[in-house]
Amino acid sequence: MAAHASAPHETGPVPEARRLLLVSASMGAGHDSVAAELAGRARAAGREAQVVDVLDLLPRGLGAGLRGCYETCVRRTPWAYGALYHLFFRLGRGRRPNGAPLARLAADAFMTSVRRSRCDLVVPVFHLAAQLTGELRATGVLRVPSTVMIVDFAVHRQWLHPGNDRHLCVSEDAARQVRRWLGGPAETVGPVVDPRFFGDGTGTGARAPRERAAGRPGTGRPAVLVSAGAWGVGSDLPATAGLLVEHGFRPVVLSGRNERLRRALAAIPGVTAPGWVTDMPRLLHGCAAMVDNAAGQTAVQALAAGLPVVAYRPLPGHGEQGVRRMAALGLCDLAADATGLVDSLDRLTGPGPERARRVAAGRALFRDDLLARLLARPSQVPSSS
Repeated sequence: MAAHASAPHETGPVPEARRLLLVSASMGAGHDSVAAELAGRARAAGREAQVVDVLDLLPRGLGAGLRGCYETCVRRTPWAYGALYHLFFRLGRGRRPNGAPLARLAADAFMTSVRRSRCDLVVPVFHLAAQLTGELRATGVLRVPSTVMIVDFAVHRQWLHPGNDRHLCVSEDAARQVRRWLGGPAETVGPVVDPRFFGDGTGTGARAPRERAAGRPGTGRPAVLVSAGAWGVGSDLPATAGLLVEHGFRPVVLSGRNERLRRALAAIPGVTAPGWVTDMPRLLHGCAAMVDNAAGQTAVQALAAGLPVVAYRPLPGHGEQGVRRMAALGLCDLAADATGLVDSLDRLTGPGPERARRVAAGRALFRDDLLARLLARPSQVPSSS
């Protein structure tokens, strides 16, 4: 790829972005939901916004193969994914592999999308997309500024490419990590969720509406959402669901598109296994807490809905690192064992000061000016939040 003669980073005052190109990836559903929400907000504000999938931009079915390999790995050999994460993703000094060579394979198709969209800002919301835009900015091929939306609490090295103009982060802790490793602009804008997720967060006091939403009226048992992501991935989820039933909770287990897991869960008395859910705000508002294993988009949706989050048996790699960051920030409990899980849920599902503090900490993450921060072009943004 031949570089343009001009420097890749623009200087001087420029107007707000009018046409956005968001670069997502269909790895599960979280990145796509962030891209869709950002695009919807931009359009509502009178901007143009398009979304492309970086996996679709890779040649010869490589993206589909990458997606399939990742899904198989986290389902069947999560220890192997943990090892890959340690090698490719974990922050640290020294030369290690990165995603830039793979990202370059999508460059031609991506630049075609840039030209067709006539965008004046590109927004990667997936780490491979951030490697792609960073490479193209660094070489001068991409003349449009790139603002990376980092959706993880634990920032890993594949999010970080010095060619990108700036980074928007879900927490100040994440923004500090970016500034430490790159030395470039990183701002705290909070997580991205549909406004419908914001509920009252009052706990189990309004018990009848919560029970109706979870589909088991009149039981008097607090509903606890157990999340396994869009792919239905987790460590012995039927055992976790059975444990919750045994201790007086009503587990509602999200098995995503994993029909085999859904059938296994549905066979357990006292467990609700709804399969693929199209109205997540309503479901979350019908529950008293959430058990999580990945610190992903469902976790931040739960925080928006006013649900305390308890991490249990996190997925190796990004899941484990993410829930540890959340726990360090006071956003979730990290249960070491079954006893710890039950103890946390006993403390957090009923009304009281501890639940109120946890709900307030989750809600404090969210910012009202996220869209304004996103639309601001990089030369308008200071180097710290």
